[in-house]
Amino acid sequence: MKLGPDIARIAVLIGDPGRANILTALAGGNALTASELAVEAGVTKQTASAHLTKLLAARLLEVEQQGRHRYFRLHGDDVGDLLESLMGVAAQRATTRVRTGPKEPELRRARVCYDHLAGELGVGLFDAMRANTWLTLKDRDVEVTKSGRTFYAGFGIDLDELKAERRPLCRTCLDWSMRRSHLAGSLGAALLARIFELGWAKRVKGTRIVSFSNAGEKAFKAQFAIKAS
Repeated sequence: MKLGPDIARIAVLIGDPGRANILTALAGGNALTASELAVEAGVTKQTASAHLTKLLAARLLEVEQQGRHRYFRLHGDDVGDLLESLMGVAAQRATTRVRTGPKEPELRRARVCYDHLAGELGVGLFDAMRANTWLTLKDRDVEVTKSGRTFYAGFGIDLDELKAERRPLCRTCLDWSMRRSHLAGSLGAALLARIFELGWAKRVKGTRIVSFSNAGEKAFKAQFAIKAS
């Protein structure tokens, strides 16, 4: 028997359509109840419960009890990044399940990927930060430069505080719709949180869509020197 990580077990868990639907429903970072996830997955509550038990055992999900309700969420940003990467591969192989319609362009424009910005504007943000040498990228390693530290501090982000967290400060995440990378990690999460705090954008309830106001998008692009699109 070969030694090493058992990717087959994880692949089998994610590969079941019901469990895949549960995981992608949680990819936007929200916590949902078992009943809500049963609806998202299109299965009975009993089947959803069985799926959730397996996903919890594999540490793909975590659960929090609040009163009478149990809320499920992804077990960390690495699981969210994995799902986004898988969606990228699926989209590249023409096996996307996104329904055509009004929401598809909005999802591709800007959305939440676990807790950071994805879509066209997310990729544009990452490209702009590299072009302005606030970040450097070598292979898949992302580092904040000296000028980047100054910029992020001026934008209201404490990098020392972020570095104290257990998760990586910066990491790339393959964007399923753009098929290029956007920024994940604690810095990616802090940037999206700051965008929401400034009122430039808000999350559309019940979806992963990040909706920028006209003024907010102009301010966002000006702040990060993002080329008009």
